[in-house]
Amino acid sequence: MSTNEIPTKKSKTEDDENMVILVTGGGGLVGMGLKAEVEKTNSPKEQWIFLRSTDGDLSDMAATKLLFEKHKPTHVIHLAAMVGGLFKNMKYKLDFLRKNVQINDCVLQCCCEYKVKKCISCLSTCIFPDKTTYPIDETMIHDGPPHESNFGYAYAKRLIDIQNKAYHEQYGCHFTSVIPTNIFGPYDNYDLDDSHVIPGLIHKCYLAKKNSKPLTILGTGNALRQFVYSKDLGKLLLWTLRNYEEIDPIILSVGEEDEVSIKEVAVMIAEAMDFKGELVHDTSKSDGQYKKTASNTKLRKYLPDFQFTPIKHAIQESVDWFVQNYETARK
Repeated sequence: MSTNEIPTKKSKTEDDENMVILVTGGGGLVGMGLKAEVEKTNSPKEQWIFLRSTDGDLSDMAATKLLFEKHKPTHVIHLAAMVGGLFKNMKYKLDFLRKNVQINDCVLQCCCEYKVKKCISCLSTCIFPDKTTYPIDETMIHDGPPHESNFGYAYAKRLIDIQNKAYHEQYGCHFTSVIPTNIFGPYDNYDLDDSHVIPGLIHKCYLAKKNSKPLTILGTGNALRQFVYSKDLGKLLLWTLRNYEEIDPIILSVGEEDEVSIKEVAVMIAEAMDFKGELVHDTSKSDGQYKKTASNTKLRKYLPDFQFTPIKHAIQESVDWFVQNYETARK
């Protein structure tokens, strides 16, 4: 077995039943990464339904109930969220808070009412305290306020951990969550004003090469991040569904030693795009949180041999996908 193939065992929920797995946010970056892995490894006992935002408004309880009535899921992977890059998060903190609280409340309450056997929600490392020690781990989520730049989104996501524990204590629900670090890959959002760092730089590099202009990096480029490829995350989400039985969350991330600066990422993207122009920094723009180094010790206890795709290879695949799908990519 290859070291990036994950050994799976039958979970308690898989033994004697067919599974209907409903994936909210199924048309986004993480959903498409998961779908690619499902298509390679799908079990005949698993029926997968990947919902898109056009299928129903998950911030509306009546609309959410209609979806649960229609599909009757036994399991839910909850990826749907109002998301955006640093600058959108800074500008619309209340919108991010309200919309995500509404979505999460509707989905988790329906999971409870419709007796879903397991729900896995996707959080983010931005939920961790701003003032903290590093590396951060799963026990530190509620140790202090998150970074000021995106506290609306962060508190809404942090609340899921509280909801999971409360649903488990009061109703016995098996709700848990995963905390990936910064995700990138095919099917990302490449909007120049509303994207995360890697897809934003990929799009800007494409245009800089096309127009023979410099590639502008917002901020100093010194901020550090751990990036996880969406295809790797798809594998790990499948493992979580089939094997992870804790209510407490688990960080899904590359190791601390794989942390890279935004400047290094920009160079990798330029190389993957074969961009020969100048890289310049707009230091009038914020770097956001300098670092949020996460420990994957808990993950490694479960999966000591899993190998993440090397970041340069994953960036090359992501750049190639964007170039090939430029006309239809979200931008």
